[in-house]
Amino acid sequence: MVELTPQDMAAKLLTTGFERSSPSAVTLSDPIADTPMVVTLDQLRPYDHDPRVTRNPVYAEIKASIRERGLDAPPAITRRPGEVHYIIRNGGNTRLAILRELWRETKDERFFRISCLFRPWPARGEIVALTGHLAENELRGGLTFIERALGIEKAREFYEQESGQALSQSELARRLTADGYPVPQSHISRMNDAVRYLLPAIPTLLYGGLGRHQVDRLAVLRKACERIWERRALGRIVALDFATLFQDVLTQFDTQPDEFSLRRVQDELVGQMAELLDADYDTLALEISDSEARQRVLTSEPAGPVAPAAAPPPVSAPQQPPALSVSRDATPVAPPASAGTTPAPAPAPPEAPEDQHGQRDERLQGHIVTPAPTTERLQSIQRMVADQLGDKLPDFAADALRAIPVQAGGLYPISDVWYIDPGLDVPDHLRVHIAQFAREIAGEAAVADYIEASDGGVGFVCAAPAVGQAKALPAFERTVLTLLHALSAAPAPANGLDHARLTHELAALLLGHGGSSTRLSDAALVKLFRLLRLARRLLDLEAGDPGHKF
Repeated sequence: MVELTPQDMAAKLLTTGFERSSPSAVTLSDPIADTPMVVTLDQLRPYDHDPRVTRNPVYAEIKASIRERGLDAPPAITRRPGEVHYIIRNGGNTRLAILRELWRETKDERFFRISCLFRPWPARGEIVALTGHLAENELRGGLTFIERALGIEKAREFYEQESGQALSQSELARRLTADGYPVPQSHISRMNDAVRYLLPAIPTLLYGGLGRHQVDRLAVLRKACERIWERRALGRIVALDFATLFQDVLTQFDTQPDEFSLRRVQDELVGQMAELLDADYDTLALEISDSEARQRVLTSEPAGPVAPAAAPPPVSAPQQPPALSVSRDATPVAPPASAGTTPAPAPAPPEAPEDQHGQRDERLQGHIVTPAPTTERLQSIQRMVADQLGDKLPDFAADALRAIPVQAGGLYPISDVWYIDPGLDVPDHLRVHIAQFAREIAGEAAVADYIEASDGGVGFVCAAPAVGQAKALPAFERTVLTLLHALSAAPAPANGLDHARLTHELAALLLGHGGSSTRLSDAALVKLFRLLRLARRLLDLEAGDPGHKF
């Protein structure tokens, strides 16, 4: 073996190292399951289709909390295939902006490196991300009406790209509900009008927070004026078309919401219409007002008559509660007073408010079957979502003496037998509630073990006992079980539950022939009514007839 000289050894040490012949991995692929990871602000970007474009109204409060406590609730992140940066998956752009701001101000490392949950980009990624941001923003500060409208228009664009065809408003409403963001079709129509006719003229006003009710009134005014314009301009040569006139007038009022006056808009619009159409101002204003009233009747949701404020009758003279009139797919409302009805007594004198409230509270308590209090937080979230969607939640304390709603306890307390919350109005959720009510009704007869939840049908099945066991059951327990078995739409059982006998036992079960021990309690009866209401709604949805849930 030839000995190496110092020069040879130096040459070998300075030669280029071995090179790989196979390709090297530049970056690791994303996890295929939910995975905790730490990312830096440099690696993270906000979701670019976030519906919120204005500053979160609780931005300062969130920033103060993060400064003091750190990020208690890190946002979930994801990454589109082929992209370098991670993005916020479903709500969290505000928190990301605050972290960037705090990092610039403090250079504190805890604001730069964030522990997040990575969730893989799903097959319907853009739709899942957008609907997630819409829903999350509703619960964390809310969106303005126009932000919600633009978000839903963007969702329409994604849905149409997915399906390859244009979507009707009702189909868009159905798909949004299926993806966890329920919006009624009527609200989608209003939002579409706002984006099409109002946003080009009053962006400052809309982004400033102009509410749904004012947007509705502007929409009604526009349609009423357009209808009058088309009728009066027929066969005439007019310098402007109505669309241009409406935009020109509305642009003058693009200010902050607290300075906006619909009356001034109407006055200016009617004035210019009168001038262009050579019409009398007062006559034109009267025609528009009449058209507006007709439009409101056509577009408004039915509601019960509002009872005038009046003192309740003396306790010694109880009144029969008004009968409820419930039509198919309609809200139960109290019938109007007949012509011969004695007018309501005059309001109580100021010196007796305590006695008046005491009587009212006593009557209110009389309509509560089983107290079932809920949390203030849950009530506030329900009110906020309902207000943003334009719905009206039932108010038990306000409506009890007029519409006589009921309240029954259980896992899902009932505050209104007929009302169905938008979040509940999907088949899977309806089945969960129906099954629970069936178990609670059966529990009153100690036969809850025979009720089993089901992913199909009306949400539950009745595991009927064998012939010998059924015959051994007391009449009340057997009748309750037979009724629930019949409601589950199962075929007639080949056991001791005789459906034919139910016709003879139903009156005793519901009315109590033979004593109160043979009938369902008031709470169970209310739950039975609620079960029927939800089951009817479920069958309508399964049949493809969304109808009206109210």
